[in-house]
Amino acid sequence: MKAESNESLDLLSVFLTGIPGLEAQHGWLSIPFFAMYLVAIVGNSLIMAAVQADPALHGPMYLFLSMLAGTEVGVSVSTLPTVMGILWFDTRRVDFDGCLAQMFFIHTFSCMESGVLLAMSYDCFVAIYNPLRYTAILTLPRIVCIGLVITLKSVILRAPLPVLLRSLPYCHTNILSHSYCLHSDLIQLSCADTKLNSILGLAIVLATFGLDSLLIVVSYMLILYRVLGIASGEGRRKALNTCVSHICAVLVYYVPLIGVSVMHRTAKHASPLAHTLMSSIYLFVPPVLNPIIYSVKTKPIQQGIVTLFSCKRE
Repeated sequence: MKAESNESLDLLSVFLTGIPGLEAQHGWLSIPFFAMYLVAIVGNSLIMAAVQADPALHGPMYLFLSMLAGTEVGVSVSTLPTVMGILWFDTRRVDFDGCLAQMFFIHTFSCMESGVLLAMSYDCFVAIYNPLRYTAILTLPRIVCIGLVITLKSVILRAPLPVLLRSLPYCHTNILSHSYCLHSDLIQLSCADTKLNSILGLAIVLATFGLDSLLIVVSYMLILYRVLGIASGEGRRKALNTCVSHICAVLVYYVPLIGVSVMHRTAKHASPLAHTLMSSIYLFVPPVLNPIIYSVKTKPIQQGIVTLFSCKRE
């Protein structure tokens, strides 16, 4: 097929795909999708506002939770324009640079989310292993530094991807398989050898999600070892209860991620609807469930949100 020259990339557009086989029901499907976006953005924004407004929530655990909420708002806002544009207005065409920008923000915020979950596992580890020095170890400057390192690492690792994609020639078969732009989708549109892009993409995944998940598992093995050494059953229960919400958040994030990865590699011939469903679960479910999990399981967050609304009424 005829390739687009690099000079004409400004004129190149890509076409997104809605939900395969359910195009006629997009109007009805927009209701649950919009509800999920509303819960994700409003719920996580409330957590950030409550942590910012209530001095009692300025501890390390709640500051990390606020960072997690921020990354989930970022993921949701990154996908919202194209997903709702397709479901409401059947707007499938996106210019190439806009698609690259969306891809960058989706992957960057996802990478940051994984990094924050790792930081939260370290927070649990310190709280259980050395509770007396907990606040002395996780001071505000150190927490800010951790947040900056996570942000810079995510941006630096993801920045080369759109640059490399923009340097490739492209064919006219510019139809993506999702309602948002992903690196794995865009790389398949090129007419050139994309081995370098694929290797770099795999290296980034291993350096972020792979390493983060490994360190999270190691931290919880150490936590479990410490908890089993506690003599009283009540003490063990209290220690584990410290990390219940974080364990749920980790499972909500990594189980869909593993499912997407397994399906992408072992079920390539599965129906497009199955691939779309798995990708949607990975991107949409964690931002929706995490504010619910933390609001239900963490009483100080509940009180902070109540206080936030009480102050507004006054």
